[in-house]
Amino acid sequence: MHRCNSTQDVLKSSQSQLEATLLKAITSVAPFPPPGRPIRNLVARCYISLFTRGETKSVFDVIQALLKVAGDPKSTDKDAKAASFYCLGEIMEGFGSQALSFMGEIVNCSIKVFRTTSNVRRSVLLRCQALSALRKSLQTGARAIQDYAARDMFKHMKNGLSDKALPIQRAVADVLLAMHVHLEAIRSLPDVEAILALCVKALDSADHPTRHTLSVLVGNVLASTQTPRAPIDTSKKTKKTATEEDDTAGSIATAAGDAPVTLLTPAEMLNHLAAPFNRINSSRQTRIGIIEIYSTLFTVLGSNFVETNYSLIVRHFTSDIVSHTRNTTSRYETLFVRKLVGTILRDLIGARMLSEQGQIAAIKELANSYLRKWPALLPGSSAPSEFVLAVVLRETSGLLQQLGSSPPPVQESLSDPLVQLLSHSNHSTRIGAAWCLRHFCSSTPLRLPKAVLTVLEMLQNEITAFSAPTAPSDIASRALGHTYGLAALFSVFPERPLYVAFDISAKVLDTAIQLLKHAGEHDLSMAEIEVEIAWTSIASLMTLGPNFVRTHLSQLLVLWRNALPKPTSRDATAGAGRSPTEWAFLLHVRQCALGAVLSFLKHNSPTLITLDVARRLTTLLTNALSFVNSFSTDTLESQEELANTSVSGLSLLFREAMLRRRVYQCFSSLGFSSLTEQMQSTLLQSVTTLFASADGYAGSFVQASIATSAGTVASVWQSADEYGYGVTSLDFANSLSLDERLSEEKRARFSRNRDLVEVAIEEMVSDPPVIGSCEHDPLQLCQTAEHTSNQVWPEPPPAATAVVDAAIELFSVLLPAQEPGAALKIISQLVEMVRSPKLERNSGRKSAVFINATAALLLSLRVGTTSASRQVRESFGSPQISAVLSDFLKDAILDGDATLRFAGSEALGRLASLAGTSFLTSQIKFLVDQVVNNRDPSGRAGCALAFGAIYTQVGGLAAGPLLKTTVNVLMSLGNDPHPVVHFWALNALAQVINAASLSYSPFISSTMVMLFKLYMLDTHEPEGGSISNSNLRGDLPVYQVLCQIIDAVIGVLGPELQDSTRTRTLVLDLVQQFAHETDEGICVEAIKCIQHILIFGGDFVDIPDLVRLCRTHLYSPRRPLKMASINALYQLVQRDAFAVSKLGGDTLVQELFGMLDNDPGIEGVRNVISNWLQQTAIHNPSAWIDLCQVIMSRATATQQAVDTAAKAAIQDDEAESLNFGASSDQPAGSRGGHLTSRWRTQLFALQCLHSICTIVATSGRREHLDIPFAKQQKLQTSTLLVSRVPDLIRMAFTASAAYVTEIRLQGLILLQDIIQIFAQSPDPDYDDILLLEQHQAPITAALTPAFSADSTPEILASAVEACAIFVGCGVVKDVGRMGRILKLLTTALEQSKETGTLTIGEVGDLSPNASVMLRVSILTAWAELEAASPMHAYLKAVLRPHRPALASLWIATLRDYASIRADSELTQENSSTSVDVAYAGLGREVLLPYYSSSWIKILKAIATAMDQNDTHILAAMDGTETANGAAPTARDEPTSHFFVLFGLIYEALGPTASNASPAGPNRQNAITALEALKSLVASKYSGKALLEPTVFDEFCALCYRLAMTEPPSVLLHLIPVLSAFATSGSVTTLPPQSPLTHCLRVCAYILRHAIPSSLAVGGSSEERTLLLRAGFDGFFVIGQSFGVSFREEIRAIAISLYTELLKDEHSEADLAGPTLPALKTILTYSDADPKAASIAKYTKLVHGFLSACLLHIDEMRGRQGPVATTKIKNNMLATVLVLTVLPTSVKLGRAVVDHCCYLISHELTELAEVSLTAAHCAKTLVLAALSGNPTLEHCVGQLLPGMITYVSSVAGESDKLPEYHIHGLEEILKALSTFFTSVAELHRARVLSILLPLNILLLDSDSKAGKGMQALAVSNLLQFANSAPAAFKEATSKLDQNLRSTLEASLRQALSSTATTPQPAAKPQISLRTF
Repeated sequence: MHRCNSTQDVLKSSQSQLEATLLKAITSVAPFPPPGRPIRNLVARCYISLFTRGETKSVFDVIQALLKVAGDPKSTDKDAKAASFYCLGEIMEGFGSQALSFMGEIVNCSIKVFRTTSNVRRSVLLRCQALSALRKSLQTGARAIQDYAARDMFKHMKNGLSDKALPIQRAVADVLLAMHVHLEAIRSLPDVEAILALCVKALDSADHPTRHTLSVLVGNVLASTQTPRAPIDTSKKTKKTATEEDDTAGSIATAAGDAPVTLLTPAEMLNHLAAPFNRINSSRQTRIGIIEIYSTLFTVLGSNFVETNYSLIVRHFTSDIVSHTRNTTSRYETLFVRKLVGTILRDLIGARMLSEQGQIAAIKELANSYLRKWPALLPGSSAPSEFVLAVVLRETSGLLQQLGSSPPPVQESLSDPLVQLLSHSNHSTRIGAAWCLRHFCSSTPLRLPKAVLTVLEMLQNEITAFSAPTAPSDIASRALGHTYGLAALFSVFPERPLYVAFDISAKVLDTAIQLLKHAGEHDLSMAEIEVEIAWTSIASLMTLGPNFVRTHLSQLLVLWRNALPKPTSRDATAGAGRSPTEWAFLLHVRQCALGAVLSFLKHNSPTLITLDVARRLTTLLTNALSFVNSFSTDTLESQEELANTSVSGLSLLFREAMLRRRVYQCFSSLGFSSLTEQMQSTLLQSVTTLFASADGYAGSFVQASIATSAGTVASVWQSADEYGYGVTSLDFANSLSLDERLSEEKRARFSRNRDLVEVAIEEMVSDPPVIGSCEHDPLQLCQTAEHTSNQVWPEPPPAATAVVDAAIELFSVLLPAQEPGAALKIISQLVEMVRSPKLERNSGRKSAVFINATAALLLSLRVGTTSASRQVRESFGSPQISAVLSDFLKDAILDGDATLRFAGSEALGRLASLAGTSFLTSQIKFLVDQVVNNRDPSGRAGCALAFGAIYTQVGGLAAGPLLKTTVNVLMSLGNDPHPVVHFWALNALAQVINAASLSYSPFISSTMVMLFKLYMLDTHEPEGGSISNSNLRGDLPVYQVLCQIIDAVIGVLGPELQDSTRTRTLVLDLVQQFAHETDEGICVEAIKCIQHILIFGGDFVDIPDLVRLCRTHLYSPRRPLKMASINALYQLVQRDAFAVSKLGGDTLVQELFGMLDNDPGIEGVRNVISNWLQQTAIHNPSAWIDLCQVIMSRATATQQAVDTAAKAAIQDDEAESLNFGASSDQPAGSRGGHLTSRWRTQLFALQCLHSICTIVATSGRREHLDIPFAKQQKLQTSTLLVSRVPDLIRMAFTASAAYVTEIRLQGLILLQDIIQIFAQSPDPDYDDILLLEQHQAPITAALTPAFSADSTPEILASAVEACAIFVGCGVVKDVGRMGRILKLLTTALEQSKETGTLTIGEVGDLSPNASVMLRVSILTAWAELEAASPMHAYLKAVLRPHRPALASLWIATLRDYASIRADSELTQENSSTSVDVAYAGLGREVLLPYYSSSWIKILKAIATAMDQNDTHILAAMDGTETANGAAPTARDEPTSHFFVLFGLIYEALGPTASNASPAGPNRQNAITALEALKSLVASKYSGKALLEPTVFDEFCALCYRLAMTEPPSVLLHLIPVLSAFATSGSVTTLPPQSPLTHCLRVCAYILRHAIPSSLAVGGSSEERTLLLRAGFDGFFVIGQSFGVSFREEIRAIAISLYTELLKDEHSEADLAGPTLPALKTILTYSDADPKAASIAKYTKLVHGFLSACLLHIDEMRGRQGPVATTKIKNNMLATVLVLTVLPTSVKLGRAVVDHCCYLISHELTELAEVSLTAAHCAKTLVLAALSGNPTLEHCVGQLLPGMITYVSSVAGESDKLPEYHIHGLEEILKALSTFFTSVAELHRARVLSILLPLNILLLDSDSKAGKGMQALAVSNLLQFANSAPAAFKEATSKLDQNLRSTLEASLRQALSSTATTPQPAAKPQISLRTF
């Protein structure tokens, strides 16, 4: 392969040598090893590369050489022959057209080898390769085969279909398929029938791969019968010539009558499969194989054929399959066929093949052709049978669930027949109709209220007619059917609460209670029906949840107590005198009552299951268990009486099983906390006896004994009797299979990477003998969506099996809770029962008991190993129990039943994890001994599984010492030639590697060697080994397991994969080889390995090649390959979306969208597109919008159906003549005409658009929102998001006008995005105009459909929100121009003012819940406008007319919310939401989420209005309609709704509300609550309520907690609350614990902990700065409230806190500087209290503060760094601030002042960065001294020397001055200039004698001060000269001559430049051009 990558010239020169070498490799000439599978694969690929890149002239010679090796009769080297055939086939497949002359020889050689070696040992592989070569040759050279050779080949291939070897059958089928495709060898009907007969015969013994291959052959052959062909003239001509007339006539006849026809009609084609399926002697495997043929046939024919012929297909299955007498002979046959047919109709056709149009057409077809035809009303018409209706209802339910939103035509077709079918006489049909009705109303919730009322009315009419003598005979079944329908509809209520009025639930409960009360007055037959109706209704009401059940719980407990009394002596006495009918009634009553109990436990636990309720229910369940235990065969006289049927046709045994099942289920759901030990023991004894004893067998023991003696007992799994000797139907063998939520990809891997449709069909081969169905347990109808996991059709087992399942599940959770002694006793009894001699006479029951016991113990051990209880581990881990269990489980491990081996090995592994080390060692020793001594393949496989399970469960740490033994044994077993042994051994090895992780590193090298060795062995090839082994290997794909081992090895290597070159090369080589395999399962596993390599060594993966491979598999017809490719693409996109974009481009995204549209069930496609979009949308959003626009431009099938119905309704003759409607012969599901998209695809496209808008909006890239800005940046505007606004609005309009609710909602969300994001975008063409102004009309048009008659509450709420967003965004600020959008919003508000149900737009008849939700939404929208009004003044004009109404509605809404939260009865008369008391509990649960998401916005609006002193809010708070004059400023009593708001605010600020993420919604809620509280504490709202001790204590505690726990962002809003409370005027007293004192303490605490030295408060430095400033301001405000007497003490506290801030050194950020204004406020002294004591305190405080500041500066002497600099600056500024704000009456000590001036001067002369601050301080003091303050004048005298020194020092600098020195010089010079003006005239000459030389220093040309400073110096000198000419002259005369010359020159130059006239504007332009 490396040579093949050489250059072309070198390749050609050495080609002959390479060909010879490759031939030697095939023939295993030394030094080459035997040519195993990888060698022949590589050699073949080398040949292909040689001929592709080199010369092809040698192809002839190579083929000849290969034929010579392959056809050599003397050679016995089968490996060389097989390799030659393989290479021959590959070459012929690629270059066969150049070697057609060899075709005859290839055919002869292949058939000869195929025939002559059939009896040769281990010849299967050779024969398969011969046939494979023949198949590949046919693909290119079929035209060179003579007819006789083709006929001979066809004959041999037909014979080959009966070969003993299954791989040969597969190879023969492939050859026949190639002959059919390339030779058209199967054209005639006899040939088709012959192939079909042979394949059907072969299906009986076929494994899955063979069955699939045969189905592909038959499917393609039958599909070809639908291809139109010219008719074959079979008449024999006797004359070779004819007259011209004959020729002419013949030609005319041919033209007229010989049009192309199909060989078979579709019906005839399907009947060819139905005939063998219905044949009496057809085995189960044959029939399952025929169903797979159906699957393949429909796949080959394609979606268009299926949609066109859907009615024919359904009719075929219902009439020819389901209704055939062969398939209705027994209950098992009926369910077996129903499930198989359902797999085809639902999983294949419905889910994958039907387009959305096809689904709609299919529902209409099923409704019109089947559902509507019952009952048969017209003479001569016949109604469909119950078997047909069951299938049709199931498929209709699936289609409804898949379609999601039903258009009106579908609704009209289904609404009536579904309700009608509830009256059917057949139980299965009634249940199916109820389940289908549930899905119908769930997908079409607008139909739900009417359906509930209709069914309830029918039920009530039938209940009334019960006692009438003229009641029809079927009234009981009709009443039960309507009960089931009502139960199914009630289960929809929780997921569609806005569409129903919950008051109907109370009516149903009353009806049920009345039925129970009056049931005793009627005969047993009527009472039985009444009881079932009542309890089923009650069970359905339990789904409404705790809020409904809570109010009726006491009543329900009484009803259950009456229905489940304590058994009397008569119940357990033989011959009690009761008839079978009476016993049936007693069993039935208890079973129905327990059904309601079970529903209660499932839907109301743990909320309502208190200790008292649990105890009472336990008593009732104990009564029921005692009754059913006492009911036995001894109770009646004979077994015949026990089998007697009651009125409803159910035997007593069946009723007993139903009751016992309910008892066990209830105990499991209730738990065991309230059970006594004795009761637990009784339960365990009961369930163990049921599933593990010989007495638990419900069949005929005599017949079973006879069958056992005769040896005719079938396997438990093959007994088709819906009982299977009492075996469980639980899927316990593998824990993965228990999780129904597994993704399709994981389920496929668990099923060996097979298509899930094939898996569903395959499961019927090995499934338990029990097939479940919904009618087995009507309680399934009472399950809510979260309990049914979106099942299309639940399949509970029948009662006889369900009770076994319930017993095992109860056993599994109860056994781990037992004490060791009790557990040992139960386990010992269980083992004794399994080994009981009684079971020897019933081998079937013995197997079932063994399986049940193993399942029970496995499930118990699963519970035990996942439990955190120490008792469980001690119990199972005790030596006594572990010994008993291990002996039992060893038998399971060595059993021939694979299910038992799986379960036993896992159970043993879990037991080993609970037991001690000695137990683990003994088990490993036992397994090793078994592997050495036991030669049974099943036993060895079981031991291998046990090794893997033990190591996996025990864990690498505990089982580490045993790892070497485990690995060696498993590797040894992996070399075993038997498929069962090596397959499960390698499976176990993969488990061990994954569990061992890094501990496995020492074994990686040996593992890789083993993998290569196994890959070379023919015994591990799918076709290798003996016939028996190769037949077993089909269902055991060992190469997939090898890939899984490689994947595990990659996980162990991890990042070391990059370092270890040798290991990495081995891994990559193996993965590459497996990726080139043709088996799809191997390819899937290889892709997963590549994905794993991408994580740790992505650089070693060829990404372009991987993308090409994935794109190839995307088009594969095989679903597992698609899934694997999508997962790989997802990983690639996550890794680097841009690289994938370069390789795939838009085309790949379009392909993914296409896949999503064709089959929305494919998981992962959405993730790929979403992740891709997240990474790339910001760079080119326009391209993504283009892709989404293509999807949105298409119509959905639902919309098409609506439009077609509307068009048909108005169509007239003229329109019909013009063919405006659909063509009559056009198929209903045709995909022709206009392109359509599934509505879910459009929904995803809209979600993508929403993501694009969100990504761009949060990116901060302005160019996407501002075209003028983008043009300034010279960006291409066409790629920007803002350029696509019209397209986005258009798509939002399209979505808002759609029929599907989800699309309309998403369209409104997109519209909201557009408005919010582009609200401030400027129009590119007009200045001062916003972009969206021109789009107001289309936005209005997009909002209008939301208010149409077909709108839903969710759409209305979203539309109202969108209207509010538009009004509040500021696009249109003139109220008169807001148009219809404001009108819609205003109209909605007007409607909200009225009580009762709402009517908004054209929408009427809203339910009470929907009305409340809409009111809340409308008020929230207006509240957001109010909250935005301070920022947008125009909104005040919008809100002004509605303020009175809004104020009262907002307050009422918050009151209602508070009532709901408080769980009150909601009895306020003026409730804005009008919640009825009758269903308050349910309404509370439904409405609480809407209130919870809206109340904080309403509170914010109220806070905004309060802040603006809105009198309407005050009136609403007082409970009055209008404001009465001016609001009082103070009051004693709070407003009537004060405590409502205060309580909500308190809750929002509670400890559970605000400890969320820092930026989370709860923190924002806390801020809003504090904003409201700031206004609420005012006395006009609160009065003196907050001063009440209890209330104030709560308020005070809240403030303290907030201060201690909240971040600065929240505390910023707490301080204004404290300030407002302190200044509210309600606080008059000042005790030590007064409110003012607490406010001050809280504020002081906040300030103290906002200093960085405290770690109590987080937040950024900006937030801390704001908090400090607000804190000091608030502290001052609160302090002012204390009055003059406490002023100085409070000032001292503030100064102390500020001193701490100035002292802090923990933060590099400047926190003190921005707070200096607050310090000034604190220091400002008022002369209101001229007392000497007050002045003394103030003076002392100032002295102390100054001293502290000076000390802080001194402490920093000699230190450098940003912290030291900041501290010096802030303390210096604080010092100067003190000096400047002090009144003259305050005297300072000279020493303090002198030291302060010294420090300033010192910092000036240091020439450091602080000098600028010192210059500022000096200037400030100089300027302040002008006021005449003696202290400041003294400071000036102290500072002047330092200032002069600073200027002279800076002016003398030799280097360029830093910026801060330049600014410092400027400040000093200005200060000196100002000082000069303040000096008296007498002293000015002396001052100038100092200032003139100082300024002249800056005029020196060598000065580094710069031109600016020179100009300033000149300016100062001119000012001196002008202001004091005499002094200036005197001072100048005394200057040195040089200085005077410099001065004169500078002044003359300045004066001359000033006198010069400025040049015109053109001068600067010219000068600019010169640069």
